[in-house]
This record gives sequence, structure tokens and C-alpha cells, in this order.
Amino acid sequence: MRDFDVAIIGGGVIGSAIARELMRYQLNVAVLEKESDVCVHTSGRNTGMLHAGFLYKPGSLKAKFAVEGNKEFDTVAKELDVPFKRTGKLIVGFTPEDRERLEYFIQRGKINGVIDMELIDRKRMDEIDSSAGGNFAVYCPSSGILDPFIYTIALAENAVNNGAEYFLNTEVIAYERLADDQHLLRTKTGEIFRARWVINSSGLRSAQISEMLGIPGYVIQLVKGEYFVLDKKAGEFAQIPVYPAPTPQFTFDTHATPTVDGNVLVGPNSINVEDGEDYSVSQEGMDGLQESGKKMFKHMKREYYIRTFAGARPKLIDPETGQVQDFVVQRPENTPGIINLVGIESPGLTCALPIARRVVKLLKDKEELTRNPAFNPVRKGIVRFHDKTTQEKARLIQKNPDYGEIVCRCETITRAEIVQALHNPLGVSTVNGVKMRTRASMGRCQGGYCEMRITALIREELGKEIDEVTLTGCGSEMFTGAVKGGMEE
Repeated sequence: MRDFDVAIIGGGVIGSAIARELMRYQLNVAVLEKESDVCVHTSGRNTGMLHAGFLYKPGSLKAKFAVEGNKEFDTVAKELDVPFKRTGKLIVGFTPEDRERLEYFIQRGKINGVIDMELIDRKRMDEIDSSAGGNFAVYCPSSGILDPFIYTIALAENAVNNGAEYFLNTEVIAYERLADDQHLLRTKTGEIFRARWVINSSGLRSAQISEMLGIPGYVIQLVKGEYFVLDKKAGEFAQIPVYPAPTPQFTFDTHATPTVDGNVLVGPNSINVEDGEDYSVSQEGMDGLQESGKKMFKHMKREYYIRTFAGARPKLIDPETGQVQDFVVQRPENTPGIINLVGIESPGLTCALPIARRVVKLLKDKEELTRNPAFNPVRKGIVRFHDKTTQEKARLIQKNPDYGEIVCRCETITRAEIVQALHNPLGVSTVNGVKMRTRASMGRCQGGYCEMRITALIREELGKEIDEVTLTGCGSEMFTGAVKGGMEE
């Protein structure tokens, strides 16, 4: 049995933000994550937007946390070495009804504390980004784009570097409250954790875990969103995220968003699903994105398509009205020692640290915490060889010859970067773990050249047998037998 002060169920962007904030205090913290990495589900399968906060109901947690998270992110990105660009955003319209809704959201944004939103005409739109569709738009300069993989990883690594312990491939399957009000968590691996506090930050499974912890009644609607990934040739035309005017239900349809690395994401659509971890995409969905994407991004061409993917978001629904509800961040009085988070969806990426601070406050309201004088908020990421000048590249190679060996040609990722990724603080050792940390295999060929080289480095650096190398963890083995030469009889 392992004893901790706090056990966090779920190590995505919210769980990792909570772990990082708790390490500002003298606490023993465990993060129990059922997957092989921290950005496998919702935290890594999204648009990577830093939202401004104008869409959400005034006074809601979504509105408050989005505005708070947006304002601080320049500092956060610098501390954690997270790729980030404050690009602004265009929310475009075509009809008088669109204009009416856009004007409404300018007013809502002002109430929420979003600054400098303005309604602009087509001429001004062309000055900002001529590839955007629409006849007019709201321009929101405070919005931005970030790398959701690196942000989640950075939060987790910073938490670990400050003393938190991560337990990957550790699914919580049972809960018991002990006589002394401590909590017992049983896991699929057989390992048992005991803690004074349990925090439910399990994302897609938040309602089920909430019920397990004795807090029933939440209804989650899982909504799948499908995306196209366009290569960097398309990215040359995209300067700013382009969203359509919100629907009458205050939701967004397909949008086109440049990434911090120069690609373009087109999507998502919205499909209600039963299985939030089914990431297959449909031909019908892709055909729909092709048509709706053209309205947002004039260079939506098949020749630029390099990949599709899907993600799911857990929408908390009022069972009587069917309306989407606000975030739940609570410490129920009838379940001492439990902090419960349910329905954390968009804009969860933007809201991660404000949510984490709210969680810490709920804990501090019940017990006095001692500051950790050794806490260091700074985390340094892997040096990106591709981004360096010729002189800087030469210095890197002189210092470490592994920078002179290119493993991923499309993204110019070196052996040195792959090796650093394999020796990450979380102990992640999968092919996708390398991908998320370095961008190796994210280019035009999607791993056709580098994937086998990455698997060879996993074996070489970590001493793994060939059948131990996986794409994303157990059940995704890369090799099942000999390909060339056959087997000896």
C-alpha cells in the first residue's frame, strides 16, 4: 500500500495543473493515470486554442477561469517553455443574423472582462488574414494558440520535478472510505493507494468516478469532434484562427486554426457518442468538414491533407432540460476529503491553472498548508534543433554530435532530441510519447521515414525487447513477429 496526502485521479491537463499547484506546498501527491501518457485523450485531442472568454455566460466558472487563464498565459508559457503565439482570433459572419449574434458576444465579452474586441469589415479582415472566409468579423486580439501536448507534459514534468509522483497505466477501479476518513483507491494493477484527500480529475470518466466516490447524479454527454490536419504548405496562408459566428445555441461549428508549428487544423464537427475513446473518423464527417472548412479557410484543398484525427469532450448535461452546464469544481460537505471535478471540457485547456488554484483553495479552506520553499515553477523543454540558426545548430552539434543525425526528415528532428524525449521525467517510453514531445512523425510522411528509427532508438536507449515496443502502451505493440526471412522451423 502506498500512502499520500493527496491522490489525483486523472493526469491530463487539469490533473497535472492541480499536481503542479499542490507542489507549492509541502504535500505528498500521487497522480493516478490510466493511460501510458498524460495527453492521450481530451488534453491532447483538441484545437490548441487559448480562449479569450467571451462565449461563456457571465459569472460562470467557464467565463471567469477563461479570462484569468488567458491573461496569465504569456508568463505561464515562458515558465514552462511551452510553444505559444498570441495570434488573436476572427469570428466571421455572413448574414444579418450572424452580425446580430456577433454584436451580442462583443457585449458579453465586455461583461466578462475581455478587452479590445471589435466588429470589422472585409477590408480590415483582408489586412489581418485574407484567407479567412466571411463578410465581416469580430476581431479578438487576446486569443492565441499553443501546443496542447507540450503544455500538458510541461505541467506534469514540473509537478514531478517538484516532488509529485506519477503512476501511469494505473486505472482506479474501486474506492473505499476508511473509518478514520482516509480514502483507499484500488487499481487495475493491484496496487493500493491510501490518501487523506482524493481529487477526481478524470475527464471523460468524471461522472463514473464521481459516482464511485459517493457523489452520483451527474450526466455526461460525450461529444466526438473530427479534424483534418493540413500540412505546412497550407499553413503559409493561415495567420489567425477563424471561427464561424456562434449558432443560436451559442456553440461553434467548424473552424480553421493554425498551429504553433505551422500546420492548420480544420474541425471539429460534433457527434454525440457512447464511447468517448473511439477515435475513428467517418467518411461522412470528413466530407462535411471539407464543405464547412472551405467557408472558414479559402485554401482548404485535398492536396494539403496529411492526417485526420478525433477527440471527445465531456459535456455536463442537465438531465431535465438537456442544456450544457457549467464546470463543477466542488468539495461536497457530505464526502469529507474529496474534491470533485465534473464536465471539464472546452475551454479547459485555457482554464487549467485557474481551476487548479480553485482546487487548492478548497483544500486550504479545510486544513492549513505549509509553503514549499523549494518549489520551482520553471521547466525547460527539449531544445528544438529545427528552430535554431545555422550558427546555433553548429554549436549544438559541436557540443553533442547526436544533433548532427536527423531522425525525422520532415520536421528536422535529431537523434539528440529523441534521446532526450526517451529519458523524460514521467518515464513514458512509447512511440507516440516521443512524437508528442518532439513532433517526430508529425510531418508530411507521417512517420514513413522515421518511425522505425524511433523504435530502434527505444530499444537501444531503454533496453526493450522488440515485442515490448508499443505505439501508445499495452495493446498497441508495434511488432508481433518476423517480417523478413521468416521463422526457423
